[in-house]
Amino acid sequence: MKKNLAIFASGSGTNAENIVNHFKGSSDVAVELILSNKKDAGALDRAKKLGIPSHVFSRPDFYENNNVLEVLKAHSVDWVVLAGFLWLIPDNLIKAFPDKIINIHPALLPKFGGKGMYGDRVHQAVIQAGEKDSGITIHLVNEKYDEGKILFQASCDIEKDETPQSLAAKIHQLEYAYFPQVIHDQVIQ
Repeated sequence: MKKNLAIFASGSGTNAENIVNHFKGSSDVAVELILSNKKDAGALDRAKKLGIPSHVFSRPDFYENNNVLEVLKAHSVDWVVLAGFLWLIPDNLIKAFPDKIINIHPALLPKFGGKGMYGDRVHQAVIQAGEKDSGITIHLVNEKYDEGKILFQASCDIEKDETPQSLAAKIHQLEYAYFPQVIHDQVIQ
C-alpha cells in the first residue's frame, strides 16, 4: 500500500522539490502535501510548479489547536518530513505520527544541534570550532530539537579556507544525494 508524505518547509524548498522529484512515479510513496509556516516561502512556489497541494498555517494553528493535524488527516498522510522547517514539533503531531516524522539537520549530531542551530549559523559554528568534518544527520523527531533517533549520517571534509557558504554547498549536495533514499528506506521498511 502506498505511503503518503507531507513535507514541512520554511524556506526555498530545494530539498522539498528534490524529494517530490525522487518519488514521482513511485508505486510505494507519494508526496501529498507541502506545508509552510511562511506564506512567502519558496517551497510554496515549488509546490505549485510541481502540482503538489500546499497549505500555509499560523503559529496558533500549529501550537494551540489541531488545525494542522486535521489538514494532514484530510490528505491521508502517513509520514511527515521536515525539510528546512524550523519550528519545534508540538506534542499533538508527535503523538499522531509516532516515529513517523523525519528531519534533516546540516551537521553531524549530536554536535551543533538544538534551538537556533540552522543554516549558516550551524556552518559558522562548525568552522569556528575547528572541526575537521561536517555533514548531514537524518533523524526521527521527538519533543526536543535534534534529539530524536539518528537514522543516517554522511560527512564531508572541511578545508582550511572553508567558509559557511562553501560548506553549505557541500552539505546541500549530501542532502540531495541521501535524504530521499533514507526517507524511502524508512517509510517502506
